[in-house]
Amino acid sequence: MNEAVAVLLVNLAVSAACFAVLWLISLRTKDPSFVDAWWAFGAALLAGSTYLQLSAPGPHALALLVLTLAWGLRLGGYLIWRWIKHGADRRYAKLAQRAKEKHGLSFAAFSLLWVFLPQMLLQLVMALPAQLGQLSAAAQIGVAAQAGIGLAAFGIAYEAIADTQLARFKSNPANAGKVMDGGLWRYSRHPNYFGELCAWWGLWLIALDAGAGLWSLPGPLLLTYLLTRVSGAPTTEPHLGRTRPDYDAYKQRTSAFIPLPPKR
Repeated sequence: MNEAVAVLLVNLAVSAACFAVLWLISLRTKDPSFVDAWWAFGAALLAGSTYLQLSAPGPHALALLVLTLAWGLRLGGYLIWRWIKHGADRRYAKLAQRAKEKHGLSFAAFSLLWVFLPQMLLQLVMALPAQLGQLSAAAQIGVAAQAGIGLAAFGIAYEAIADTQLARFKSNPANAGKVMDGGLWRYSRHPNYFGELCAWWGLWLIALDAGAGLWSLPGPLLLTYLLTRVSGAPTTEPHLGRTRPDYDAYKQRTSAFIPLPPKR
């Protein structure tokens, strides 16, 4: 337990330093939406920071490091590319305006209190499997970890394919105003989120096998709640319903998360 506390405190300090720098950058750009990319990059950093603190990393630590790096670098790279190409996320501009009108918050206060500080704390919790699961001294990978490695690898690939399919669809001017209902999006309205959940529940299985299942469980539970109830589907679907005439019909026939055959 002492080792876990020490590792988490170091990771907290590393994360706080990074988020402080990013917050200062947001004050210059007047746009905090690039923080979405750090959600992924930062999780990879936490996994790397944990690994570097270990005196004798075991197979669980190596598996968690490699998989978290694969997930974080891929998704972070995609999100920063999207931010560079498409600019600021409109959701943050609306939140900033609301914070100013209702609470009198300056942009600096909004960016710190509503964006970067919450993201830092949520990221630390979400990434618990990739941190605590590395502390195992077990010399062998068990059945749960083997299943977790397979599930995480599947989720990482699934999310990457979904993101690529959507990016290609949006890059075609002929698809403006249309609903993406091909590829993986034919079977799920949010295949990218489904893949992300698979990845992190897979990482949790590795942590479970390492003996950190209970203490790291808040991570995937939090991510599941965020993607299904807060910042995932709830923020995207209302906008799509207003801007895509065919979205309601797509919503009626297509599963929300778990890939299923379309309803007839």
